[in-house]
Amino acid sequence: MGGCTKSFKKTAFFLTFDFVKFAFRGCPALRRAITEFVMRYLFISVLLLFLSACTSQGDSGGASGNMTVGMVFDVGGRGDKSFNDAAYSGLEMSRDSLDVDIVYIEPSGEGADREAALRQLAADPDVSLVFGVGLLFSEDIAAIAREYPDKRFVCIDYLAPADGSIPENLSGIVFEDRKGSFLAGAIAGLVTRTGSVGFIGGMESSIIKRFEDGFSAGARYVKPDITIIPAYIGMTGSAFTNPAKGKELALGQYGRGVDIIYQAAGASGLGVVEAAREKGRLVIGTDRDQEYLAPGHVLTSVIKAIDRAVYSTVEQALEGTFHGGRTNVLGLEGRYTDYVYNPKNETLISPAVHARIEGIREKLISGELEAE
Repeated sequence: MGGCTKSFKKTAFFLTFDFVKFAFRGCPALRRAITEFVMRYLFISVLLLFLSACTSQGDSGGASGNMTVGMVFDVGGRGDKSFNDAAYSGLEMSRDSLDVDIVYIEPSGEGADREAALRQLAADPDVSLVFGVGLLFSEDIAAIAREYPDKRFVCIDYLAPADGSIPENLSGIVFEDRKGSFLAGAIAGLVTRTGSVGFIGGMESSIIKRFEDGFSAGARYVKPDITIIPAYIGMTGSAFTNPAKGKELALGQYGRGVDIIYQAAGASGLGVVEAAREKGRLVIGTDRDQEYLAPGHVLTSVIKAIDRAVYSTVEQALEGTFHGGRTNVLGLEGRYTDYVYNPKNETLISPAVHARIEGIREKLISGELEAE
């Protein structure tokens, strides 16, 4: 649910509960009965508010006549400083530059309601393009796309089924995570002073494993004897929303001599960044440039141009060139997948290291080097 709904629920609960305790403090039985009644009423009210909020967050396209784009966020929602925020940035860019209307739904808990949220947007007659942000949407969005052949759907970090069948109205977008992570590993291998680096992933899954594998391969490519210590937050979607666990794992790795950690853990990665700042060590961010979270401690970030991917997909839908029925790979070429090197981190990455990394990048693009 959105922040406004959560705020309403919390405020209503405490105001009502405090009133009941005061007004009926002399009659415990009555107080309990009224409290129970009020809580039931609040539950129904908040449920209704949730349903209306889900469809009203953003700009409705019904009145304006513009195309309306819907988006369901991944676990963690907006404010993760990473994956979801990048997708929302692309949604805002589309609204501001392409004159489309937008509507979005944020997940609850571990995102168990993602199918219902997708279905809600698909059933909305004003919404013609629906985004599912994250690999966990892959199966649900494919099924719903088949139910609504007149709507177009997009899944970021799409995980295609084993048989490779993708509905013609579904565009699966993937990035070259392994190659980007290979560059991160090479940077870590060239910069580390202790010879020991770490990796912390969110949910242990095939996609996050690509980050780990690419990172390990890149680090060993430039420093074969390097020590790599991997760890994962957990096995479910909630592993992307646990910064406390991320910090705990990071502190443990730094305590074992690691001086650089590559995190691919969504909002849980914020805890890794905090640990780096607290211990005076280095961290490599993901999805967006995370330097601002801990200036001087973010060696680089492996960025995926999710915002550009969202924007270009909306633009294609408007122009009638929507690329459905397939997985669309956005990689190092065109810098859809890239690493950050700018004045804010150039003191951490020497010119010689930067030149070496650019050479590796060109070899990855040409195919001369494999990120395995």
